[in-house]
Amino acid sequence: MLLFADEPDVATEMWKKLVITGVVGVVSTLASFLLGRWWGSYKAGREWHRKEFLGRVIVSLNIFADGFLKIRTVMERSLEEVFLNRVAVQKITAASRQTTTENPILPIPKEDRWFLLNFVMNAVAEQFASGHVKRDAGEKVAIVRYALFLTCEQVGDERIRKVRAMLLRKDLLETFPYADSMPSLENPWHADRIKTLRRAVELYQTEPDNFLTLEICV
Repeated sequence: MLLFADEPDVATEMWKKLVITGVVGVVSTLASFLLGRWWGSYKAGREWHRKEFLGRVIVSLNIFADGFLKIRTVMERSLEEVFLNRVAVQKITAASRQTTTENPILPIPKEDRWFLLNFVMNAVAEQFASGHVKRDAGEKVAIVRYALFLTCEQVGDERIRKVRAMLLRKDLLETFPYADSMPSLENPWHADRIKTLRRAVELYQTEPDNFLTLEICV
């Protein structure tokens, strides 16, 4: 007399595998989500404590009017929104960490300067597109030529540190009126901006490819 063992229930075994796979997938997804939330909170807390927001770029207009330095924001975006390439973002982040109080201009390798500045120029140009359309339509507009350059100022623990794209009238970059004097300031800490602009003027004489010229119509 022969005895045969019962064959395993194939459907049951497949169901068990599917359930286990599903549970593992859910657990992994949940763990990734919680880890991501924790890392995001940790990173945000660290940035807030240090007042360093190096994942942001702020474009500012440096105006000299009525004897005052007037700093006005044109736009602020995340690095990813302006530098539309992961390698470009990494290069900007790395350069921002190399700046010092004495040298706030981003030390970008020569071969990368035009490409990185061009990302910012395109983003800024979008803000003033209507002026160029008016000019093309024959309407009267004012045309201003600006020099664009990248910095990351270090101006003390109480100030927020970000990557900053600065706009300064090109004629002022070529002949800076406050090389040895100080204009009136809207805020005391704007004295640090004068130091940055002086450094930019010096750099423009020796390495002009750290700057791009942008024509704006308004």
